[in-house]
Amino acid sequence: MPPELIIFDCDGVLIDSEGVASALIARELTGLGWAMDAAEAMRLFMGMSIGDMVPMIEAALKQPLPPDWRPNLAEKLVLALGEESRLISGADTMLHRVNELGIEWRVASNSSDEEMAVKFTRTGIAHLTAGRAHSAASVIARGGRPKPAPDVFLAAAASAQAAPARCIVLEDSRLGVTGAVAAGMTCYGFAPHGGAEPLLAAGAKAVFSDLHEIFGVLA
Repeated sequence: MPPELIIFDCDGVLIDSEGVASALIARELTGLGWAMDAAEAMRLFMGMSIGDMVPMIEAALKQPLPPDWRPNLAEKLVLALGEESRLISGADTMLHRVNELGIEWRVASNSSDEEMAVKFTRTGIAHLTAGRAHSAASVIARGGRPKPAPDVFLAAAASAQAAPARCIVLEDSRLGVTGAVAAGMTCYGFAPHGGAEPLLAAGAKAVFSDLHEIFGVLA
């Protein structure tokens, strides 16, 4: 029996943007005195909301961040992502095929609504994602929590009136898999460049290297 709903993560599943964000974060933190490169930033912060990054950064710096650091970073991210994001290979054809199958789908992300909007516009899929995207920021505004909490996944399911147990999720980060499993959903990992082990350890049922592998589990 097909799922009632498929929930896709945004960054690293639909949009190739994690490298852009990691390079920017690495530059910002190096300027503050925590020297790192983009690879280290991705390892430390992949899938994490800015709010959850702040205490980690302050602990490493041993001092509070400037009051305007978080909104300034958010603004810089929106600008960079709007100029440099790319579509994950095959994401548009996959979404069209899901639509052809008549299966409801949503996007659930720790990115902000503004970040998702510029990424979807930049990559030409805004017409597909309109009304389907759920951000951690919108959940937090209602008293919820970002991934790895299950809240953004549950919000996406509620929007489609889908039972969590009848939802499947496609995630590329350990934090995302953890949140999906906590929501009571079946989660599959996506690791096109290898690195399946952390996703499986977090509870992914299987890990795909190509987006279209998801159609093998929809029957």
